[in-house]
Amino acid sequence: MSAASVITPLTKRYGESVDTYFSGSPLNRVSFLRNDYTFLSSALTHPTTKFMLMEKLEPAIDTATGTLKYYTYSDVKDAIGNPFEKPESEAVAAWDSSKTAPLMVFLGIDESVKDGVTYGEYSGQAIFALDVTAPTSELATYASTIAELVKKAVDADAPFTLVRRNFVLSPGEAAIYAMARSYLDWNVRNPFCAGCGAPTMSVNGGAKRVCPPTDKGVEKGPCPSRGVVTNISFPRSDPTIIVAVVNSTGDKLLLGRNKRFPPKFYSCLAGFCEPGESIEEAVRREVWEESGVKLGKVAIYASQPWPYPASLMVGAIAEAIPDGEGIHLEHDPELGDAQWFPFPVVQAALKVAEQNNILDFTDTPTELPIKLPPSKAIAHNLIHAVVFDNAHLPKI
Repeated sequence: MSAASVITPLTKRYGESVDTYFSGSPLNRVSFLRNDYTFLSSALTHPTTKFMLMEKLEPAIDTATGTLKYYTYSDVKDAIGNPFEKPESEAVAAWDSSKTAPLMVFLGIDESVKDGVTYGEYSGQAIFALDVTAPTSELATYASTIAELVKKAVDADAPFTLVRRNFVLSPGEAAIYAMARSYLDWNVRNPFCAGCGAPTMSVNGGAKRVCPPTDKGVEKGPCPSRGVVTNISFPRSDPTIIVAVVNSTGDKLLLGRNKRFPPKFYSCLAGFCEPGESIEEAVRREVWEESGVKLGKVAIYASQPWPYPASLMVGAIAEAIPDGEGIHLEHDPELGDAQWFPFPVVQAALKVAEQNNILDFTDTPTELPIKLPPSKAIAHNLIHAVVFDNAHLPKI
């Protein structure tokens, strides 16, 4: 849920909380109820429950409204049945890897809907994500019903849309989509156990996978994943840093050009955190490796879940040390260029970028030397925070 805007000593010092695109979900995940199959079963079949269809990890979007296209249980029942009819323990004991089923993830409840499923003190409209990608296995018994759902979406003028390119969804819907994509993608990528190689089973409403001790009623061999703590495989998020680097005099911003970027397109430097490394260390290492610039103070500003496939972008603002501002690109071949740009140049490019929703836009005025990421990218938020909001300067 989004952070409330309340003026406190912390907000006076550091500014208000920032909810970036793909974050700020309106749903209560009620993650502690995912192993309660009585709840999941009632949520699945409730008349108000909504199902978000996703093909190849992209959602069906109503072209008339630009919103997610949802369906009811009656629409999807023939494809999914009710996988929560038995308690989870019984379902695991009865595991048969030859009986395939479409992937489905419970995303949470919208508590603003008062006539939704009620379970104890919790109530709201349940939302599930359903993978309708055509199965590749010849054993899949649900292929025809999945094909019908895809046709239904297409006939309703709700094509499966590449969200990353046009950011068409509202922030709240984008956050729901990001969660759905992350969980479905993780399930797709982990069909086998990393410990023994046997097929794994999706449990807990799609939020975990387990290597059952039996398959088709036959006991399997030992597996290290069935220990006290490691008996269940959880999804992972990969911490990734992205940083707006200010020069020591506070009037220029360091921006880089990946060799794959469109012409004139620049952005903040970014990279994955490595094991045994703090966020601050990762920021300093990545900036030095990519540009040769040495940093002093690093401050974490905001974060953004980036479901391509499972990154958590940790946005920082950092300051170069006076004798470490020289740029050289010999360490890392990833960048084609890196430059210090004066704030006025960045401000002008940022205003143009705010009018665009796509990553590779081409209508930047020719007199501007650079193009910048659109407003829904965390890089844009970081750059704006520096060149317009002076986020690199102390608030008190």
